[in-house]
Order: sequence, then structure tokens, then C-alpha cells
Amino acid sequence: MEYNFKKIEKKWQIYWKKKKFFNKKILYKKKKYYILNMFPYPSGEGLHVGHPIGYIASDIYARYKNSQGENVINPIGFDSFGLPTEQYSIQTGIHPNIMTKINIKRYKIQLLRLGISFDWDRELNTSDSTYFKWTQWMFIKMFNSWYDKKLEKARSIKILINEFNLNGNLNINAFSTFKKRFSADEWKKKKNFEKEKILQNYRIAFLSKRSVNWCPKLGTVLANDEIKDNISKRGGYPVSKKRMLQWSLRISAYSERLLNGLKKVNYPDNLKKSQKSWIGKESGIKIFFSLEKNEKIKLEIFTIKPYMLFGVTFLIIPLGSYFLERKKITNIVDKQYINDVKKYLLNFSLKEISGIFTGNYVLHPLTKKKIPVYISSFIKDDYNLNSIMCVPAHEIKSYKFAKKFGIQILEVLQSERDSSRKSSENIFCINSSFLNGLNLKNSFFFIKKILLKTNFGKKSISFKLKDAVFSRQRYWGEPIPIYYENNIPKTINKLPLLLPYMDISHKLTRAKFWAWDKKNKKIVSTNLINNKTIFPLETNTMPSWAGSSWYYFRYMDPKNKNFFLNKIKENYWKNVDLYVGGIEHATGHLIYARFWHKFLKDYGLVNSEEPFKKIINQGMILVKSAIIYRNKKKKYYISYSLLNLKKKNDFQKINIDIKSIKKKNEVDLEKIKTWRDEFKNSKFILDNGKFTCNRILEKMSKSKYNVINPDFIYNKYGADTLRMYEMFLGPLEKSKIWNLKNIDGIYNFLKKFWNFFHKKGKFYVDENYPSKEELEILYKTIKKIKNSLESFSFNIPISEFMIFLNKLIRMKCYKRQILEPITILFSFYAPHISEEIWYKLGKKKSIYFANFPKKNINSLLEKYFNYPVTFNGKFRFKIKFKKSEPIQKIEKKLLNNEKIIFFLKNKKPKKIFIIMNKIINIVF
Repeated sequence: MEYNFKKIEKKWQIYWKKKKFFNKKILYKKKKYYILNMFPYPSGEGLHVGHPIGYIASDIYARYKNSQGENVINPIGFDSFGLPTEQYSIQTGIHPNIMTKINIKRYKIQLLRLGISFDWDRELNTSDSTYFKWTQWMFIKMFNSWYDKKLEKARSIKILINEFNLNGNLNINAFSTFKKRFSADEWKKKKNFEKEKILQNYRIAFLSKRSVNWCPKLGTVLANDEIKDNISKRGGYPVSKKRMLQWSLRISAYSERLLNGLKKVNYPDNLKKSQKSWIGKESGIKIFFSLEKNEKIKLEIFTIKPYMLFGVTFLIIPLGSYFLERKKITNIVDKQYINDVKKYLLNFSLKEISGIFTGNYVLHPLTKKKIPVYISSFIKDDYNLNSIMCVPAHEIKSYKFAKKFGIQILEVLQSERDSSRKSSENIFCINSSFLNGLNLKNSFFFIKKILLKTNFGKKSISFKLKDAVFSRQRYWGEPIPIYYENNIPKTINKLPLLLPYMDISHKLTRAKFWAWDKKNKKIVSTNLINNKTIFPLETNTMPSWAGSSWYYFRYMDPKNKNFFLNKIKENYWKNVDLYVGGIEHATGHLIYARFWHKFLKDYGLVNSEEPFKKIINQGMILVKSAIIYRNKKKKYYISYSLLNLKKKNDFQKINIDIKSIKKKNEVDLEKIKTWRDEFKNSKFILDNGKFTCNRILEKMSKSKYNVINPDFIYNKYGADTLRMYEMFLGPLEKSKIWNLKNIDGIYNFLKKFWNFFHKKGKFYVDENYPSKEELEILYKTIKKIKNSLESFSFNIPISEFMIFLNKLIRMKCYKRQILEPITILFSFYAPHISEEIWYKLGKKKSIYFANFPKKNINSLLEKYFNYPVTFNGKFRFKIKFKKSEPIQKIEKKLLNNEKIIFFLKNKKPKKIFIIMNKIINIVF
């Protein structure tokens, strides 16, 4: 009988959807297991074959856990707010709300075809107002909170204000950027806007001027993980630094807790390493440099290498420094240089070695020598955002800067000439006054002692983790529930605050209906703003990571209209047991979600300290991208075959759609000219009438235009083949090269598995009891597969299935008690074909509800079975027969058994029903 995967898969997908098998009613007494995949983003292109690898792996494990009788939830939803949808909507003219619904519908069709056991009753999307209502509520909670360093938790801002009214900030140990001290009387005398200005330095959600990554082409601020080499990952547009008034979350207050929490979770080592590096805790010393013209103004610089102090020959004020704010810039820049500095700030370059002298100097804390102060974007220091000390003899970027501007380069460290290994013990200080001759270890403690004693320094612990910018200058995001009353931010508590329906290319700054009527608590026309009863609304929206920072909670209780999560359900599910997703989210989403979780914990809204118990990072699917080259200055495109590799840096790499590639890497220029407007009227330099591209192995990604649509695989090979092939490629956490040539082997194996159950076109199974050898092979296979699943080695069981099937064919074993258990295991990987075989085995219940096969060989190998014997359905006694005893022999022995004759009372039995190794029922 032919393996008709299209018919089989369609049949069971319809059946599962109709019966809602995966939408489980939860029995809260059972053991729970919460499996989650990282939120998919519903883009216009739909899924590619790189996406399902995590979904398939988590589904295999979900089915395995379900077969062991655990309460398993495996939910799905969509991270549907964000820049990609907005950009796509601007290009197509379709509103993002409509576009999102179209994209989600397409994603759902593709996911349903995969046979994933997602609980669709728990589906959610972040752009649904019933969801983002609670995102807005949590933002307000953060706005109305401050961080108490003594209690190490967030607390209500009302407690802080009350303390200010009683004692000012004299007794407060808060995480704050406000350094000045004030008494209760001083606080009470301040005006409302002055009080709010101070409170902004304490609030967890706060407004401040920030140096941000500004992308003019996209018209929005981008997070660090959204850019690479000063180019936006989305669209490939230039990004520059810009100071803007932004909403931020004071995530830095949680640095220590985020670091300590890593000790309690089961994350991959490289993920933990990335997060530790991103948080970046360092113990060092803060050194104070006084301005020559105003010694009251001190530049604080954190360092872990104070022994290099004598090598400092200039200081840098980075572009994000608060010294460059309008009211403070004259403190750091000499009047004669102010105009030149302002011009530089408008025209600086992030790529070139650029900078400008401030006309000002600081005094070296120990030698009192004058040290020039420059402004530059070239030198960066994650621990020093306001001022950086530079030692050009021992720092590459400082050296390049010093060479360009003719600044002194003074060597202060020297290693032993005969030493092949550099360490703190064989590197010594030179040109460093009292440190000369000391190795790094000894010099560190000596100069630290001097700086502390003279008050030119103090001990300090510093973190690299910075507060997260929370504003985005775009339309398609959660509205920030804030209006401005006399420039003071006020919260809107009537939620959800909905986006106005408008031309999205204009952003919210040009919305006609985007003002808040305080009295009637509703959105009204911006023409009605009078700053008495009607006020302007916040025009920034939240970043896309806002909704994805807490979505795992909503899956626990998705239909709750009264609160984001019921306490009983939270107590049961607590957190995610297994989280599957890409390593690229290590320092973005995974940091934000952990912070968000801890904030909710501070208010007792959740019980656990960490959101995810275990994380598995699936490897990337690699495929050959198509790259063409554009001259950076003249903007023409050149065939790769003509490109001079020595001048490669003069050209920008551009990814193009792999569908536009013909044979021998030739580009179909007509296709790419109609594909994107930027190519339409561009100049292309051909090589003998042909334009070729470079092919590079890269991660399969929509942004690289190298994706392969799974619909093609579904139609040609089937979903079960795709599921097994993606697992067979190798260990889940490793990157794998996509090669369609190898998929035929998996497809042929599925056909072989199907044909094994069909003799001469008819379904066949042997009802006889298996031999000891057959049982032993089954047991070993079950054990190997179970061990592989427990260790998340999802590729290994496929080889075990192949080996086991070959052994069955060789032994001509078609026995039910061998085939049923292996079909259950096979269903974790290939649910459609397994469900069909299960049905043919005479099973009325879906294979999804089958228990994991017993792996205790002792019970399987017992020679005898103690049959319960019933008469007309009533149990009377038990009788032993060999497990391998044929039914005909058992029936003959029953008719001659004294107990049977007694209970029959001289009557002849009408029928004897014998179910092998289960029960005997005699009807008379």
C-alpha cells in the first residue's frame, strides 16, 4: 500500500484540530511541565525551514513528557508589534493591524501543517489590546516604583515621597542618579515640576536625556542588539549617536540580582558567559580628575588598572556624556572653543578617528600636570559614559587618537625581556614615580592605598549593564500610557490606551486624535489641547521587547479579564521548565525578561525569582547567501568576477534574494530591479554581458534573503519527513548546513516504515507473543531512546529507529507487542504516520494519549501470565498459562479445567473470549 503522506497528514491535522487534543484541561494535582519556544515574529514572508527546528524539538519533548502522564503545556503566540511590520506596511500601504492578522493567519497554517502539539487555546499576540493592556499596566507600576538598595527590591514611589516629606533624602539608600542631598523642608519648598525632576532620578521607568542609536532612515531609536558596525540590522541603514529625551527602565538597579540568578538556572555555558559579560561586574577604583579652571568640577573615572595612571596623557568626553548637555557644556568647554565644538557635535563621524579639543584641561591627581580634554566618539568605555582616561602607550584606540592629534605617548609598563609568558607578576611599572619597579599585582595595591588615603580615589564596584532605552519613535508599538500636564508626566489608568487609526508613515507626532481629556478620561483631537483639562499624550511607543518580556506568564492564564495572572495558576506553573530559542537573544530578550520577572517578584505578583529553569539554544540553519557589491562613494554595482579583492573595502556588501540567482552564480538583473526600488535605476558593471554574485555560507534569515519556504518541503515530502530530517541533521544546539540532497534518505525511511506494516498492500500484525530475543531488542531500543530524549539528543533516536526497523525486517517480526511500543516512540517524531498506523492497529484513542512503553524487561520476560477468568462478565478466579501459549491450546485446557466445569454447572459455553495476556471471558 502506497505511503500517501498528503492524504494521511491532511486527515489527522483536521482530526486533531476538530478534537482539540492539544488544548488540555489541566488537572492541578498532576506534575507539571511547561515547555516554551521563543516568541515568533509574524513577518510577511512567513516561516522558513530554519524556524521549525526549535518547535520540532520542543514538540518531541512535549509528547514524551505527556506520555509519562505529566501536565504539559506547549503554548504559542506572536510577538506582533515592532519595526519590521511597520516598514512592510509603509512599503505596501496596508495598515499594520491588517497586515499582522494576514501574517498570523499564514504562520498558523504553516505551523498546523507541521503537526506541532501547540495548545492553540492559549494563543496570544502582543498587539492585541487585551494583552498590551497589562504591558501598559506594568509600565505604570514601574513608573510608580523606586529601588530600595537596603531591601534589594522595588517599592512604591509613595513610600519614597513620604520619606522625602519626613526626612528629605538624607536617610534614603536608593538606586538613583541624583547625588545632591536635601532636607524635608527643602523638599516641601520645591515646586511640583522640581519635585518631579528629582523623582525622575529615582523612578524605575523614567525620562532622561540619553545618547541613543538614531537611525534617520527608519526614523527611530535602535537597541544595541539591533545594529552592527553602525548599520541597522533591519534595512542596513546608517546609525549615529544622538542625545534625545527618552523613556528608560532602570534595569541597572538589578545588575547584582541578574548576575546572582545565573547560579540558580540551567543555561548553556556560552549563554551564561554572554550575560555575565553584558552585566560586566568589575571591582576597581574611581579616580577624580579636577578641572584646571574650576577644581570644584571633578571628572570621575572608574578603572581596574590604576597602575597605568601615570601614563594618562589625555581625557575623552564621549558623545553620550552629561557634560555635553546644553546647561553643562560650558563647564567643560572653553568659551573660545564652544562654537567649534557645537559644529563638531552636528557633523561628527562614528567611523573615522575624529575628535575636538575642548580648550580645557584637568589636573593629574598625583603629578598635578595639565592633561588636555577632548570630545570624541572614537574611543568607547562601557564603564565610563561621561569621561574616559586614555593611556595611548597601552591602548590601541587611544594610541591611534594620540598619533592623529599629536598627543604625548608615555610608556608606563614593561615586561621582562627573557619572559615568554606575560602575567601580572612579570610586567613592571616604569616612568611611574613611586611605582617604578613594582609588578602589576603589587603596584595595584600600592597606588590604590595612596589614592584612597589622599581622597583622589575611592573603592568602587561598577557594572557594564546600562539602563534600557524604552522609547521608540514609531507608530506600531504599545502606546506609553502617559500624558503631560505642564510638562510633568502623568499616568493614564484607564487601560488599554489604544493607538489611533492613521497614516502610519507620519508617526504619532502627527496624529490628529492624540490628546488626553483628563476629566472625561478619553482620547480627543489634538486641536483641543488647552493644558488645563486637555493635555498632549506621549508620542513615543514601547520597544518590541516590552510585550515579549512577560508573555510566558500570560500563557498560564490567557483568558483572564480581571488580571494578568491568577495567583493559583501562577503557584502551579511558577516558571518555564524548558525554554527553546536562539543564542542571539542572550543579551537582549533574556536580560529584559529576567529583569521584568524580578520586578514583578518584588511586589509579590509572582513567587519565583527566575522565569526560565532551563534554556536550550538551537543551532542555526546555514545556507549559501547571495552577495553583490556596491561602491561606497559612486554607488555603482560591480560583477563579483571583476571585483579587485585588494579594493574590497571600497565596496559595501549587499544581500540579495537567492531566488534571483541563475546557474553559475549569475544574477537575474531583471528580477532584482523589480524586487527592490533601490536597484531599479542603478548602474551595474557586467563581465562579458553577465553579472555574478558571491556565495557565502550564512545563517538562514529573512534579512539575508536566503530563506527556503517549508511549504515546498510539505508538498514534496510531507511534514513528518521535514520533522525527522531537521532533527537528523545533528545535535540541536549545533549549527547545520541545509542540503536538500539528503532529505530523500529520510523520506525513503518513512516509506520503508510504512511498508513494513503492509504485506502485499494490506495492513498486517502478528498477534503471537514475542520471543525473548525480540523483547530484548525492544527493551534496549526503548532504553536508548529514553536516555537520548532525557539528554535532549534528539538526533540519536532516528538512527535507533532505523537500526530497530532493519532488525525487525531481518527477524520477520510483525508482532503487536513489539510494534505498538515502537510506534508510540515514533509518534514523537512523525505524529501523522504514527497516528494512522495506531488507528490501523485497532486503537480507538489517539496515540497522543498512549503511555510511554514499559522498559522493565523482567515483567516482559516472565513465562506465565495469570489470566483473570470471568463468567458472563463476573470475575471468579485466576488461572496461569504460558505467555506464548496459542489461543487454541488455552481454550482446550479451559474446557477440561475442574473449576471451569464447576462454574459452568454442566452447561456448554456459547463463546470463550481470550485476549492474549489480558483476560478470559466465558459466556454461557
